[in-house]
Amino acid sequence: MKSVLMADYGLFLIGGSKDLKILTVSDRQEPALCAPGAVEHFKGVDLVLACGDLPPEYLKRLAAVFQVPLYYVLGNHDIRNYSTSLYGCTDLNTRLVKFQGFNILGLEGSRWYNGGAHQYTENQMWVTLLGLRPRLWWNGGVDIIITHAPPRHIHDADDPCHKGFKSFHGLIRRFSPTYFIHGHIHQLFTDPSQRITVVNQTRVINTYGYHLLEIEDEQIS
Repeated sequence: MKSVLMADYGLFLIGGSKDLKILTVSDRQEPALCAPGAVEHFKGVDLVLACGDLPPEYLKRLAAVFQVPLYYVLGNHDIRNYSTSLYGCTDLNTRLVKFQGFNILGLEGSRWYNGGAHQYTENQMWVTLLGLRPRLWWNGGVDIIITHAPPRHIHDADDPCHKGFKSFHGLIRRFSPTYFIHGHIHQLFTDPSQRITVVNQTRVINTYGYHLLEIEDEQIS
C-alpha cells in the first residue's frame, strides 16, 4: 500500500487500482450501519464517504465499525468543531485524494441563505472551483465528487436553503466524473435507482441516509 504524500498540495495517494465498494452516507444516522453484525451485513466495504449534516460521533463510529478510511465534507447544519478527535476521518473539502486508483474530490456546504456556517454564494463556489482546475488537470481529472449540495435543478428544490449550485454543472461538463454524490435533499427511496440522475456521462446520486456503491475498475476511465 502506498503511503500518503504530497499533502501540502491537497493530493493523497492510497493503495492501487482495483474494484471498489463504497458506503456513502449523509443527513440521517442509520442505526443498521453501527449495529452488531453491520460489517457482515455490509460486507466488503473499502471506503466510507460522508456528504454532510452528520454528527462527528456518528462519523467516528462508522470509521471504527468498518475499519476503512472515511472522508467527509460538512453540511450547512454542521456547526460543531470537526477538526479534533475525529480519528480515522479526513475532511475532504477542496482536497483531491487518489484512493485505489480513483481520484476523489470533496466540496462542502450549501447555497448561502442566512449567513450560517458552510454556506456559499454561487460566486464563491465558482471561485473555489476555478482555483481547483489546475490541480484537477495536473492529476488527470476526477472520478468521484462528493458534495453536500446537489447541482442546480438536479434533485434540488427552489427554496433558498435547498437550491443547488449552478457552478457544479461546469465541473461536470469539464471533467466528466463518473459519480457526483451529494446529500442535503431529504428524500426517501424505495429503489436505489430513484437516487440517480444521469447528466451527460455522470451519475448524480442523492445519498440521503446511505447508499452502497460498487465500482468495477473498468467503470472508471
